Amino acid sequence: MPRLNLIAQKQVGGVVTPQKQFPYHFDETELKTNYQDEESDHLTSATLEKSQLDLEVINQQLEKTTASQIVEYTAQIFGNGLVMSTSFGIQSALMLHLVTRIIPDIPVIWIDTGYLPPETYRFAQELTARLKLNLKVYQSPISPARMEALYGRLWEQNDVDAFNRYDQIRKVEPMQRALEELKATAWLAGLRRDQTEHRKSLQLFNQQEKLYKILPILRWTAKDVYEYLQAYELPYHPFFDLGYTTVGDWHSSRPLTLADEHERDTRFNGLKQECGLHLPQTTGEAESLDSSSL
Repeated sequence: MPRLNLIAQKQVGGVVTPQKQFPYHFDETELKTNYQDEESDHLTSATLEKSQLDLEVINQQLEKTTASQIVEYTAQIFGNGLVMSTSFGIQSALMLHLVTRIIPDIPVIWIDTGYLPPETYRFAQELTARLKLNLKVYQSPISPARMEALYGRLWEQNDVDAFNRYDQIRKVEPMQRALEELKATAWLAGLRRDQTEHRKSLQLFNQQEKLYKILPILRWTAKDVYEYLQAYELPYHPFFDLGYTTVGDWHSSRPLTLADEHERDTRFNGLKQECGLHLPQTTGEAESLDSSSL
């Protein structure tokens, strides 16, 4: 597939002006509605003809494509079965902007744990209005008060098993229900390889249980993210200015310090890197993806 050498642009006073030259893995504003080059047509038709996609071939063919092209191909392949998720975290504006300007009505799944900081709820409301998100909010059927009565304040037990139970109740079960109710066949997520050990093993196209998971910005760095947000005048989560590099529930997130070896050390008291939403759900899947142990 030929590399596109496009200029990201922004609208200023009714005049479109070049904003920034982006490397191949960046998003571009000048998107074609349908790719007409021979290789693009081959990829789309080849994958659509198969009930079981050849992920190795697809990942090879997408190696030099941009994030925007990956999103557009995914929309062509999966149609109404495509959803995306967001945490309204530190850098969430990037994926929400990148995807919804190509697929404006895509269902955006947000798992509200009931323990998010007030700033996250306000940030979510701001981005939902600004980007006109088709937001689908899911929560655990067990209220926070009921969970604490039955199991105690699981995050205070400083135990991996307790954190895993918390994540299963508040995050994993609602997400699995959302994917089932929305009849999702593919899931766009904003994971990056430099975030956790498990994510280093991922590809652009992956399979997680019966779903395909597509990661358009997998190869991006924190610098890439910053430049994209600046180019499109998109906000970081308010906690970014307080020293947070990642944010989740109020009780399990803190600012980065000099003593931290990795940004994910600021989550879950440093006991685990993943909340469970993006981990394989069976032993076989875990082994096939060579995921990190918690």
